[in-house]
Amino acid sequence: MNRLFVAYKPPFIGSNAYLNRLKKRYGVKKAGFSGTLDPFACGALIVAFGAYTKLFRFLKKRPKRYRATLWLGAKSPTLDIEQIRHITHTPKLCEEKISQTLQSLVGEFRYRPPLYSAKKIKGKRAYELAHEGKEVELEEISSQIYELKLLSYRHPFLTFEAEVSEGTYIRSLGERIAKSLGQEGSLSYLERLKEGAFEYLGEKALDPIDYLITKPNSTTLTPQQIFQGAKIPLKSLQIQEPGLYHLLFDEFFTLIEIDAKGVHYLLNQIPRSFS
Repeated sequence: MNRLFVAYKPPFIGSNAYLNRLKKRYGVKKAGFSGTLDPFACGALIVAFGAYTKLFRFLKKRPKRYRATLWLGAKSPTLDIEQIRHITHTPKLCEEKISQTLQSLVGEFRYRPPLYSAKKIKGKRAYELAHEGKEVELEEISSQIYELKLLSYRHPFLTFEAEVSEGTYIRSLGERIAKSLGQEGSLSYLERLKEGAFEYLGEKALDPIDYLITKPNSTTLTPQQIFQGAKIPLKSLQIQEPGLYHLLFDEFFTLIEIDAKGVHYLLNQIPRSFS
């Protein structure tokens, strides 16, 4: 089975464990997902079966949109409700101040990833080292916050939506929001709404062609020649400028790249049938 779709991962289960559930339900062996969600988080998870598992790096997966609820006064080393250590009573804030604070964070976001994250340090995940009680020193990284808006505020909970670049840790963003408001805070809810062009549509099968970052191109070579991996002369292509392209045929499609050295296959013989 070749299938590309968006699943909705429920909270409090790992992405790998949820993928195993999907494999059993659909009766498939070859499956994968893109964009790991923390066990605490829920929401859109891009899933592919069969030959479509090769397509992840060529899909329109940016930017990402999340909805999160920040619990002001809640202190947790994981920056979410999985390990709340204490809760401090905090004064109620003015909504205008919260909105202004959120707006001030739009743009470049420099921070250190959460200690309890999947970042690797000398071959081990940061959360593994943290669970072992070892000191973890994570390097500062940079993300882009494209949009950040307040949805509701019911003290001590404020809910916001954020559109961000790939790899952004929303738990760290929540921590920064709380600090900017002069308080501690941890996320009590986190949902991924969209991953680029992908959003949850009830596990509807998607045509991968509609979600590729490549541009359409065509060649004078026959489908059989392409299927067999024949060399593609630049002059045989309709569009000859450098870039990433896909070639469509009745039963399969091929991804190619044009650069200064010529034409190169990226993926070939990917079936067009999907279910």
